[in-house]
Amino acid sequence: MTNQPAPRVCLVAITKHGAAQAARLAADLPEADICTSAKFAAVFAEASNTVRAYDGALRDEIGPLFSGYDQIIFFVSLGAVVRLIAPHLRSKDEDPGIIVVDDAGQFVIPVLSGHVGGANEWSERVADLLGAAPVLTTASDVGRTIPVDILGRHLGWKVEAPKINITRVSAHVVNGEPIAFVQEAGSPDWWTRPTPLPENIHRFTRFDDVPLDRYAALLWVTHADVTDERWTALTERLVVYRPPQEA
Repeated sequence: MTNQPAPRVCLVAITKHGAAQAARLAADLPEADICTSAKFAAVFAEASNTVRAYDGALRDEIGPLFSGYDQIIFFVSLGAVVRLIAPHLRSKDEDPGIIVVDDAGQFVIPVLSGHVGGANEWSERVADLLGAAPVLTTASDVGRTIPVDILGRHLGWKVEAPKINITRVSAHVVNGEPIAFVQEAGSPDWWTRPTPLPENIHRFTRFDDVPLDRYAALLWVTHADVTDERWTALTERLVVYRPPQEA
């Protein structure tokens, strides 16, 4: 498995109850930093985490948080977080994961970069630690199916396909249409969900074995060259994944 750098995580709390919830979570996430109003810094006196207690307004902390962390977990109201982060948004490929936990610690909501940025996965982890319910809205995560654009990322796989292919194939996958998954290379440990592979995903070990007319789309894990003719023949139906070459 490809080693990925540990994500930089920060817990942000500005209320009494939020700070108490953040302190609970911090005990399970010792690698996470804490950003809190100076008024509630004492709540984290026993924490081993790095704590930044600020005296000004939270809005002045957002820029450094965006540039300094991969996942930011706010114990702040959802509406307030939306307004705070709005001026700092750039793109789903650049923005950190933004997660909101309600003041009672009942719900964990990925607000930004849930899919590509990993906030959905982190929301499930945080919810498990807090005994809360994750609120996911990304179709592939809700449907427990293949995330076409990030499949195999934890294994070092690279996606090779025009953007329109990824969009079209993702739609076929989440809509439950028949999908051929062809794996000729790479680790077999690409399915990481606790649920079974959906029934619309059909596995093959060779591309040449696939009856192309029976499938709405193809996901192909391979080291083989893909010709222009093949891309053309499978217009908007093919996504290729490139696993690391074995040493």
